[in-house]
Parts: sequence; C-alpha cells; structure tokens
Amino acid sequence: MSCQISENLVPSEDGNMSKEYRHLANFVPDIWGDTFLAPPPDLDMDDITRSEYEELKEKVRRKLVTSMDKPSQKLVLIDTVQRLGVAYHFEKEIEEVLQIIYHHHCNHTQIDDDEGLYITSVRFRLLREHGFDADYETFNKFRDEEGRFRESLISDVKGMLELYEAADFQVHGENILEEALSFTNFHLKLAETKVDYPLSTQIANALYRPLRKSLTRLVARSYISIYEGYGTHDQNLLKFAKLDFKIVQHLHRNEVYELSRKFTTKVTSLISILDDIYDVYGIYEELFFTKAIQRWDINCIDQLSNYMKVWYKTVLTVYKEMEDLMSKEEKTYRIQFAIDEMKRQSQVYFAEAKWLHENYIPTMEEYMPIALMSCGYLDLTIACCVGLDDSITKETFIWALNDPKILRASSTISRLMSDIVTHKFEQERGHVSSAVECYMKQHGTSLHATYDEFFDRVNDAWKDITEGFLKPTAVPTSVLNPILNLAKVMDLFYKGEDAYTHAGYPAQTGITAMLIDSIPI
Repeated sequence: MSCQISENLVPSEDGNMSKEYRHLANFVPDIWGDTFLAPPPDLDMDDITRSEYEELKEKVRRKLVTSMDKPSQKLVLIDTVQRLGVAYHFEKEIEEVLQIIYHHHCNHTQIDDDEGLYITSVRFRLLREHGFDADYETFNKFRDEEGRFRESLISDVKGMLELYEAADFQVHGENILEEALSFTNFHLKLAETKVDYPLSTQIANALYRPLRKSLTRLVARSYISIYEGYGTHDQNLLKFAKLDFKIVQHLHRNEVYELSRKFTTKVTSLISILDDIYDVYGIYEELFFTKAIQRWDINCIDQLSNYMKVWYKTVLTVYKEMEDLMSKEEKTYRIQFAIDEMKRQSQVYFAEAKWLHENYIPTMEEYMPIALMSCGYLDLTIACCVGLDDSITKETFIWALNDPKILRASSTISRLMSDIVTHKFEQERGHVSSAVECYMKQHGTSLHATYDEFFDRVNDAWKDITEGFLKPTAVPTSVLNPILNLAKVMDLFYKGEDAYTHAGYPAQTGITAMLIDSIPI
C-alpha cells in the first residue's frame, strides 16, 4: 500500500508557511457501509421460545449444582458451558464447584479414578482461568524417567489438545508447561490431518489461537458447531446455547447501533483519532495542540487548526456528559482520572512526534515507557472503570496508575504485536521508529532475531496476565477482565497481519460471525 505526502506548504502556529509536509496514509475505506447505522430487526423469538429458553437455562443450572457420579463429569460440563459462551449465567454455581475441586486438589484428595491426561488438563486450565493457583507439578505423572513427556500420550489426541490449552495458562518458572506446549504443538500439527471432524477443526482452531487468547463470543460461535458435531452432546445445553447466542448477538447489534451513547467507545475513537493527528496528519509546528489539551478549556479552541477544533470540542463534550452523569452518583472523581489520562495520552503522542521531527531513533529503554503509554491501554482501562459499579473505588484508579504488572503486560502485547506487523508500512509513510527499528539499531540484530525476541516478550506478558488473575487479586475481576480482553483483541487483530488498520480477514470474519451471520437453531 502506497503512502502520500502532501505537496502543499501548510500554515504553522504563527501563520507563516511551514516547510514540513504532512505524512498521509492511504487507510482502507470502511467496509461495512451502513450495515450498523440502522437498528437490527426485532428479535425473532415468540413467547413460547422465550419460555423454553428460560426452562433450558434452569435445566443447565440444575445440572451444574446436582451431584454427579464422577467429579470429572462436572469439570467437562463446566468446560462445555464456558466454550458455548453461556457461563455468564452461572458464575456463582461454577465458582462454588471449582472452589470444592480446588480444595481437593490442594489436599491431594483422590476425587476421581479417571485422572487421565484429558481430565487433569481440563481441571488445571479451569482452575487457573478462575484464579485458583493450581499445582503445575500435577503433570509430572505424565513424564518418563528421563523427564520427557511419555510417547504413549501421543495417541490420546483429545488429552494432548487439552494439555496444549492448559499449558497456555502457565506463569513464570513453570518449565514443565513450556515443554508441554512444545510437545503438544508438534504432535497436534501431525494429528490435525489424521483425525475426523469436528476434532480436526477444534485442533486447527486451538493451534491458530488457543482459548487463553480467544474472545469468548468467537469461541462460542465456533464451538456451537463443533459441539453439535460430537455425537455425545447434550441436546438441552446445545439448544440453550444456540438461543442464547441469538439473543446476545441481537443485543450486541443494538449496542453497535447505540455506540454514540457509550463512553468507553467514544474514548476509544477519540484516542485513535488523536493518534492519527500526531503521527499521520499533523505537522510538528501545529502540535502546540498538546498545550491546549493540558489546559482542557473551550477558550483554547480559537487557537487551533480547523481539523483540531472538531476533535477538541468533541472531547470536551464527551467528558462533560460523563461528568454530569457521574455527579448524580457522587463519583465525579472518576471522570477527573479519565481526563488526566487523556492529557497524558497527548503528551506521549507529542514525545513520539518530537522523535519523528528530529529523526531520532530512541533506545528501547527510552522507547518502551512512552510506547506502552501511547498504545492507549491505560487510558482505556481508566475509561472502562468510570462507568463500573460501586466495587470500583478511588483506590482502583490509583492501582491502575501505579503501573501494575498485568496492565503493563497487556500494553506490551499490544505494542509489540502491533509494531511487528505495522512497522514496514508505517516507515514507508513516515512514522516514528517502532520497537523493531529501535531494537535492531541498539543491539545490531537481524529482523528475524528481533521478531523472535519480541515474541518471547509477548509470551512472558501472557504469563504475567495469568499471574494477575491468581487469587487474591489486587482489584475486582471486573477491572481485570477488560485488561485481558484488550490483550485478546490484539491477538485477533495483529497476529501475522495488521487487521486493524487494513480491515483484514480476522477482523472481517470475527465481526461477521459475532454480529451478522445468524446461527441455525
């Protein structure tokens, strides 16, 4: 994709003509047209179907709380409920079951005589996913006398698949899970072409994006078909999952239509546009704009270029609307945290613009603190917290501002995955050096070696995220979940390509699956 540079001189702050050119990018036009500009049709569910939906939900709930012959059956049920995307209905029931299982796990109580690779892996993954510090040494029983995973495991394809998924919930220092990941990855690639559908599809999905890095709704959309393909599926659970997906899809379509009322979405859009002002369209002389943002005063608007006035007026309006709403709930302190973060966002964008203006390639030690801020994840986390319930306190915002490991990890995933796939395009159009250029210049490494280093750092960051969910957590999980989901979005948009900027295949298929294509009931 080619880049553009404006051939016209542009006015600077003092009214003179600047010699600097605008760096413009040929961004891909919107591909959705007016798809989401109109409300979706009314949900096609009659009273009988709605009643059936409620009955099915209660049947699933009863199944979760009713004792089963083997604890392994309850684990498989919880796993299925989660994969089908309906676990949000049964959070209390699932938590209670896992608490009991964790208690037995910690005390090494024999709760099931079916402790094969499959069940052991599912149990470990579910416990880790829900913040329980499950013991990774439980997998030692699957290794031989030389410490390698036994070759006999290879024939247990479902068990291997679950071990692969479980290994992605590792934290630092758990080398056995690193070995498990390598072992299962290799053998699952061989098994993928030898097993039948739906297991083959399940393996392919996991190899491309494991559960730890997958968005819940996309997992549900895919797994409904996979689950139906297995002959042992529960008809009631399957029917409930299909109806639930239909309802949630309609809800999300309505939310997309109503996005103009969503504060976090507005902030996301404002940050994205502000980023483009600093590193795409604006020239250095115009970036006194930063001073206006620090003042946060409508009286500054007359000093701005016309295109900047639009953004500036909008940001003041959006935050004032949210401030008025928060004042009714006596939570105005929350919006001040959000305003301060938007101010800081402009400062880090200006720092990057200054590097570009001076043709300066910073060291990684200089680059990363700025770059982790410029990806906007702290700003978005603060924006998410503004509208949450009373479990969010002033201390929650202070926690976020003190560079917690889990937030830094999510930002690291965003920055490095983005830089890996976007740096070539951005350098063509004139852009501040990315982490790739900074690292190569500082360490004299090849492009391939630099990519390998960054992938290692991304993997370490995922371990930090898993650690951040282990109980007791520093803040409510309602704060941690958006941080995790932001990392998952980056894996969706930046795995192998820039599907965010160029509206690539992952973005198109994901949005289509979640919001457009109906699911057969």
